[in-house]
Amino acid sequence: MILNVTLLLFYFLTPILIIYLTHINKTLNKVGSIAIAYLVGIVVNNIRILPRASDALRSLLPAPNGDLFLPAHQAKSLAEAGAITANDLLVNQMASMQSLVSNVVILLGIPLLLFSLDIKRWMHLAPEAMKSLILGVVSVIIVIFTGYLLVGIDLHEGWKVGGLLVGVYTGGTPNLVSIALALKVSPETFILTNTWDMVMSAFVLVFLMTIAQRIFNLFLPHFSETKRHKAICKVMKETEGIDNYLGMLSWKAFRRLGVAMAISLAIVAVSYGLGLLVPKEIQTTVIILSITTLGLLASLVPRINTIENTFQLGMYFVIVFSLVIASMADLRAMFQGDFRGLPLFVAIAVFGSILVHVGLSKIFKADTDTTIITITALTFSPPFIPAVAASIRNKEVILTGIANGLIGYAIGNYLGVTIAYILKGL
Repeated sequence: MILNVTLLLFYFLTPILIIYLTHINKTLNKVGSIAIAYLVGIVVNNIRILPRASDALRSLLPAPNGDLFLPAHQAKSLAEAGAITANDLLVNQMASMQSLVSNVVILLGIPLLLFSLDIKRWMHLAPEAMKSLILGVVSVIIVIFTGYLLVGIDLHEGWKVGGLLVGVYTGGTPNLVSIALALKVSPETFILTNTWDMVMSAFVLVFLMTIAQRIFNLFLPHFSETKRHKAICKVMKETEGIDNYLGMLSWKAFRRLGVAMAISLAIVAVSYGLGLLVPKEIQTTVIILSITTLGLLASLVPRINTIENTFQLGMYFVIVFSLVIASMADLRAMFQGDFRGLPLFVAIAVFGSILVHVGLSKIFKADTDTTIITITALTFSPPFIPAVAASIRNKEVILTGIANGLIGYAIGNYLGVTIAYILKGL
């Protein structure tokens, strides 16, 4: 009990400290709060601060239903029979609590992240911007199928990795988290996939900010000023504070976010009820997709859509999830045969999707700068878009980038889960 209470405090208070540190330190801000949460969680678990399961308990996991812990009554019976140790009981209780926390925070976080989206405005994107978005999404799907057939099919949870990669390259980390829960991805698979993604994406970012424009201009049309951005002229103003958590720190904000939390809870409750109507094997998937759909529908209600700081509160829950899941991951898995092909699968997804996207841009005559900013929008988070736009000296594409990134986020859960199950059937 003491261990679980201590861990709960650690999981919910540490993200607040991380957010504060990223606000006061430019270097940490560039690293990002989610990456820091991963690092802290991995360190906590792998320096043996937390109790560790015996080989006997590990051999029984995951449970038949996919959980990373045994039912309490089963664990107690095994301990009484001497099959597992008293320490294993403690580990099992801890794993049960970690699983509960990670599930709850992300289920609550998904609607909060969606409430502030302005779907109506972003559906009015001009053809050029929408064309580049479609080309980017199609590129990701083509490359994931190719990578899965070449490498992923032999990976541990390879079909799930394919779904994760589709999600992260259409909408980013929040989609990765949601899809991981929907597909019941193991902590090791989740952390290693995201770790390799971050490593390889760093090279992509450097490329986009340095020589990409010069290279792409050799065979793609050059950007020209058009009226394409009129439909999203307000997006920049609305997203300027996307990383600003300070607006949450007032009594007025507390009250309005309390309303948002109540709506999010209601959405989760309804979605859970819908999940009970389907077979147990797909319950989690149905719940996640129902929450996503209801969250998007709620964003169409002006009084919900205009509640301030819902996105930031949702991101706080994503950071909590990241910390919890990282503290459950055993880095020794990185060196096991089941995961040795993972870096290649991620590399194919990262670099292959760019090559295919550029090739399709050539065929469909999408311009260089819009292509670059769409790649940025689908691969990275919104704060990177102005940085890349500045590096290619074209602030006009910032609006397109942010809007495309947010649309990608809105569709990422559906695409990731759908593609994962298609891959599973191959």
